[in-house]
Amino acid sequence: MGQPVERESGETAQPQLPPGQRLQRGWPVTHYGPVPRFRPERWEFRVFGATADGGKQCWTHDEFTALPYASVVADLHCVTKFSMLGAEWGGVPARTILEKAPPAPAVTHVMVWAEYGFSSNLRLADFASERTIFATHKDGELLTAEHGFPLRLVVPHLYAWKGPKWVRGIEYMTADRRGFWEERGYHNVGDPWREQRYSYQEEPGDGPEL
Repeated sequence: MGQPVERESGETAQPQLPPGQRLQRGWPVTHYGPVPRFRPERWEFRVFGATADGGKQCWTHDEFTALPYASVVADLHCVTKFSMLGAEWGGVPARTILEKAPPAPAVTHVMVWAEYGFSSNLRLADFASERTIFATHKDGELLTAEHGFPLRLVVPHLYAWKGPKWVRGIEYMTADRRGFWEERGYHNVGDPWREQRYSYQEEPGDGPEL
């Protein structure tokens, strides 16, 4: 996969931090559970669920890293209240996956699946943002294992838990359902500018229908 030749930003940077956030120098390591061992010969990225053709699509690690490389300059806002500003994320745009393995017309949400069965749900519109990217690099360097190598999702306009580390695939869904942290009390949408941290803050329409 080639390296980016210039830094790009799809929108004007926000002039201040989201409410309740503090500026972080450096990049803390935050995750639940152990760091998985990367085995390239066993690794694959799967797209399944309500696909347009009813099947699933898989890429090996070599095939996935051969997909067109792009970069986006964006902030990362952790629900633990630190924000890291102006990082350059390089990898495969989510829109590329949508183009190569399109969802069925009825799809409204995506479940992002990662190692150990970890998951995070996203509205299709959030996943399809031009700034959502399956990152392999930060600031021109490969991600470390602790920060999600070989692949993590970055959704800049949502809290960072919505972009899991060690991603292994996505599931297209025709109805919403909660992912790992959403089932454990975190907000179903996770907009940092609205400070949507916890499920008790949800308003009608924010979460799956009961």
